[in-house]
Amino acid sequence: MSTLVAPLIRYGYAPFLLLGINGAGIAVAAVGANKLWLIALLGVAVAASFAAEHLLPYQDSWNNSHGDAGRDATHSVVNETLVLTSVAAIPALAALIPGDGIWPHTWPFVVQVLIAILVADLGITLAHYASHKIGVLWRFHAVHHSVTRFYGLNGLMKHPLHQTVEMIAGVTPLLLVGIPVPVAASLSLAVAVQLLLQHSNADYRVGAAKYVLALNEGHRFHHLKWAGVGDVNFGLFTLIWDHLLRTYSYDPARRFTSADLGMAAEPDYPSGYLAQLAEPFTRHGACDFAPETADSDEAERVTTL
Repeated sequence: MSTLVAPLIRYGYAPFLLLGINGAGIAVAAVGANKLWLIALLGVAVAASFAAEHLLPYQDSWNNSHGDAGRDATHSVVNETLVLTSVAAIPALAALIPGDGIWPHTWPFVVQVLIAILVADLGITLAHYASHKIGVLWRFHAVHHSVTRFYGLNGLMKHPLHQTVEMIAGVTPLLLVGIPVPVAASLSLAVAVQLLLQHSNADYRVGAAKYVLALNEGHRFHHLKWAGVGDVNFGLFTLIWDHLLRTYSYDPARRFTSADLGMAAEPDYPSGYLAQLAEPFTRHGACDFAPETADSDEAERVTTL
């Protein structure tokens, strides 16, 4: 690899997606352009994600399918379609809410998007946290924790019902205060970009921002397979709420392999798409993620700040 390519990806990939793709999406939505432009930008983000992962991988083996590529693609298409459908439904949903809301329509558009991101981040983080504490929610969230490699498409590898729970938690407060459709469209792109970055196999760096932004360095700790040890770093966009909930964890010396991922309590969790949709409704889908069953040696290896 060129000596210029590695540092370009290591330090330029995250800003390109966070500022470049999201910035372009905000600009497109602000002028009321066709929403197909947002889909095109998402396509660019996905292409950039796969390119970065293959040119500068954190783990080479995570770039190879574990028999899961088709399943992950199906999860991604289904769940991203749910997101786009929810955005399209906002006018109809808003009509059911009395009043005009208190949304700051006169504020700069980019500020409105940042407000939407922070509000959605809180709702989704709390729903995520609850999904590790409430059995019925964990059944559906377990699909996401069954991954054995960590790469971009993992972000949307979720049971559609759990995806819906998170969307409701993140979007309902925004609907109640009257979020405009263009702002919601920008938010939907930002969510997709964030999930790509958060689960990326690219070995990128963001410096001190890793303590505030919920990106791949910190999110790998959330996917540790030992029960209770992965009850950290729940945030989607930021780690602000994790710091407040005291669920933030990071160890700069830690390296991850597939042996660290998945669910120790469910090593034979179904890997097929339809089987994963059905698993939460079966007796075996009732597996718990109880902190008291955590591997004590592993718990000591995770440094909680």
